[in-house]
Amino acid sequence: MRALTCLGILLSSALLPGAVAQAAPAPRVLLDADFPDPDVLKIGTDYHAFATTAPSGRIPVAVAKDADGPWRVTGDALAADPSWVDPKGGYWAPDVTRRADGTFLMYYAAVSKTDRHRCIGTAVANSVAGPYQPAGDAPLICDPGDKGDIDPQTFQTRDGTRYLLYKGEHPGGGAAAIFVQKMTQDGTAPAGPRTEILRADRPEEKGIVEAPVITQRGGQYVLFYSADDYRNAGYQTRYATASSLTGPYTKADQPLLTTDSIGHAAEGPGGADVVGGRIYFHGWLGGQRAARGLFGMNLEFVKGVPQVS
Repeated sequence: MRALTCLGILLSSALLPGAVAQAAPAPRVLLDADFPDPDVLKIGTDYHAFATTAPSGRIPVAVAKDADGPWRVTGDALAADPSWVDPKGGYWAPDVTRRADGTFLMYYAAVSKTDRHRCIGTAVANSVAGPYQPAGDAPLICDPGDKGDIDPQTFQTRDGTRYLLYKGEHPGGGAAAIFVQKMTQDGTAPAGPRTEILRADRPEEKGIVEAPVITQRGGQYVLFYSADDYRNAGYQTRYATASSLTGPYTKADQPLLTTDSIGHAAEGPGGADVVGGRIYFHGWLGGQRAARGLFGMNLEFVKGVPQVS
């Protein structure tokens, strides 16, 4: 959701129409088990990661002393099923953030009993590893016109203002889009209208943009996102840039991560998160596509262009 000078990838190549991701070193396998849509954060000297529902729990949580591991899954971070959720639909793409009062806020997507669409809810905990207690008896974000809202991801500006990024499945009946929503300081309510910042409008995206995560580099915002269907080998990580958080964003023609660019170490690299000079993502393990493992690579910026190694 990069190009390496040591691999001869030039800044201009990111602007060539039809360009494809260049080969990169194989990513590091951090968890050889089902751990989709990873959300990673560092608290103190420890790393914590959360994932979409898997055999290890509603919202699996893993820990490590080092970014490269060893990582181990320690259990289920969610204490109970929220009252508005149909638990058979699972919990998708959690995001955890620490608040000013020291508590931790989790966003997640789940199927609403009311309209059967995925909506975004919240849970809170006193410890980063949980257990997280569901908050409220209704979802936080559930726009009926979107036909589903998923993939929440927090972003705080340098002055501490809190925003929530997320995907609308089919806003207005069209292709998927990514929105940014200003939030109250505690992260529990919208503060004003949302803004659409990206829509699936390129052939290689196959009508899907999702899993947004933003980093700020000087005066530039870099939005990493996944495109195509996560069930396919064509699922990939791409990026777009803007001088303002709310856009407009310019998409790079060259993807950052594809199945080919990581040497088929996994299929469909996506659902990425960016933390401390690293990018974490999932990819299908083996040929049966029964589990998506956790992978990691170094991430750097060369003349404003994100690159992996």
